[in-house]
Amino acid sequence: MACMKLGSKHDAFQRKGQAWFCTTGLPSDIVVEVEDMSFHLHKFPLLSRSGVMEKLIAEASGAEDGCVVNLPHIPGGDKTFELVAKFCYGVKLELTAANVVYLRCAAECLEMTEEYGEGNLISQTENFLNQVVLRNWKDSLKALQSCDDVVPFAEDLNIPKRCIESLAVKAGSDPNLFGWPMVEYGGPMQSPGGSLLWNGISTGARLKNASSDWWYEDISCLSLPLYKRLISAMESRGIKQEVLAGSLTSYAKKYLPGLNRHQSASESSKSLEPVGSGGLPSEEDQKLLLEELDKLLPMHKGLISTKILFGLLRTALILRASPSCISNLERRIGMQLDQASLEDLLMPNFSYTMETLYNVECIERILEHFLAMDQVTGGASPCSGDDDQLMGSPSLTPITTVAKLIDGYLAEVAPDTNLKPSKFQSLAAAVPDYARPLDDGLYRAIDIYLKSHPWLSDADREQLCRLMDCQKLSMEACTHAAQNERLPLRTIVQVLFFEQLQLRTSIAGCFLVSDNLDGSRQLRSGLVASNDGGWNTAVRENQVLKVGMDSMRMRVSELEKECTNMKQEIQKLGRVKGSSTWGNMSKKLGFRLKSQMCSAQEGSVSNQKLESGKSEKAKEKNGKYKNKQLALK
Repeated sequence: MACMKLGSKHDAFQRKGQAWFCTTGLPSDIVVEVEDMSFHLHKFPLLSRSGVMEKLIAEASGAEDGCVVNLPHIPGGDKTFELVAKFCYGVKLELTAANVVYLRCAAECLEMTEEYGEGNLISQTENFLNQVVLRNWKDSLKALQSCDDVVPFAEDLNIPKRCIESLAVKAGSDPNLFGWPMVEYGGPMQSPGGSLLWNGISTGARLKNASSDWWYEDISCLSLPLYKRLISAMESRGIKQEVLAGSLTSYAKKYLPGLNRHQSASESSKSLEPVGSGGLPSEEDQKLLLEELDKLLPMHKGLISTKILFGLLRTALILRASPSCISNLERRIGMQLDQASLEDLLMPNFSYTMETLYNVECIERILEHFLAMDQVTGGASPCSGDDDQLMGSPSLTPITTVAKLIDGYLAEVAPDTNLKPSKFQSLAAAVPDYARPLDDGLYRAIDIYLKSHPWLSDADREQLCRLMDCQKLSMEACTHAAQNERLPLRTIVQVLFFEQLQLRTSIAGCFLVSDNLDGSRQLRSGLVASNDGGWNTAVRENQVLKVGMDSMRMRVSELEKECTNMKQEIQKLGRVKGSSTWGNMSKKLGFRLKSQMCSAQEGSVSNQKLESGKSEKAKEKNGKYKNKQLALK
């Protein structure tokens, strides 16, 4: 820290309890009372330097109890007046960035101008402030920090504004240009080895490449009013929004303990200890800080990480921040919800009026903000028959990510027995249908919810199952759903129906491939009849086709058994309820499914016989051809 020495005399002040005495050999003739401290001094050194002291001494000289002067509102209190008294006596003292603001304000209050002596305290402190303090980053910051104790006096002298302007200019510059030891030369001087030079002598220190966040930790020691003014000044100076957002994040982490739950104990305690204070701010101060930071945070996507925004929102809910603050944080999160993780969404419910474990309503509002922003920015909408847009379009990537995230969140909150079906259904239905390429995640969440809520009525179960599209379930999910006793019967029938359609499509595709292979094989056999390689290719293709047909035949057999079991269950259910509707439907369904399976199986067997006959004929023809060659030899 830079300093300037004033005075030349040795210190002649002694303290005894709550009193200061000047031991110059002469008895004191004036007592100056500042707060709880008494200064036993002499009139002449004081009135020769201060206009105010001259007036007060003149008024108090005629008093019977001696000359007693009271200074209740001196800036900086008794510690500052002690330095002022030493200056008046010419005693040695040091001007530093830590005390120059107090001395400058006290000198102004006491009217210590040049009229009362050349090189008076006002001129000395003003020169030191302008020529030394404001040219150095650390000193300017220290001086600005000391303004908190003398705000009215410092504002009258424009000291905070000058310090803030100095810091704002330096924050956007290279710190090597205004720090020790380069302040005298206006730029760094280096030796051939790269070390710094001070008056031509190598200091051994090395220049460091400073990043844009080098000043974050420094300004976090400022009080909130001064910090806000400094951030506004930096913004007006053209510092980038992402840099300012990083500073706001660093400031919030230091004074809001809720943002540091993922840090270790040592890091957390170190980052939460405010400079110059006795501990953490109170909950009311944290609430005020959070609401003020919300006004400073830029409303732009990606400037602040989603994890930090969720931490701010969680803290705002705990501290019962204003509704506007909570709403703004939810809107900021909604703008970049696709960058969140499932852990971020699992926010506990801090409200006494809600019984659920997690704050589902908050997540639903965040999702609404995301969907509204997606529509404003031209997010993709569903286009029938356009699979490329549904699956591969970059514009659909964020909303598809969010849909997967919400399905995972639903699966996590589903075991909560206090979560009502309407809340679950509302959040699940908020995601557009085109955002889910597959409904496997939604099916998993519904299955967990039905398992955790066995008391739900059939109507509620069917209402929940209508959220998913059975056509968008994978084969694994269809197999699981067909055997899931928690699902309503209507849903199971739909799953079996669509699985049957998929199977018929697969079988038809296999037959089409088989026909194409037969045609191509006949064509190749006519072209390369004398070549043994054609026969080997045909054998390999036959083997591949045989393996595929065997696996398909096993799958058909399994599905036929499942359908037979399902038909029996439906018939039993119809007999119990006395209704013939389910029985007729089950008979029709079982008959159709079995007939289709049998026809498919017969077709596969006949096709296999045809292929085996062709292979036998080919073997005979190949044998005759080899016998002829042996006879000719």
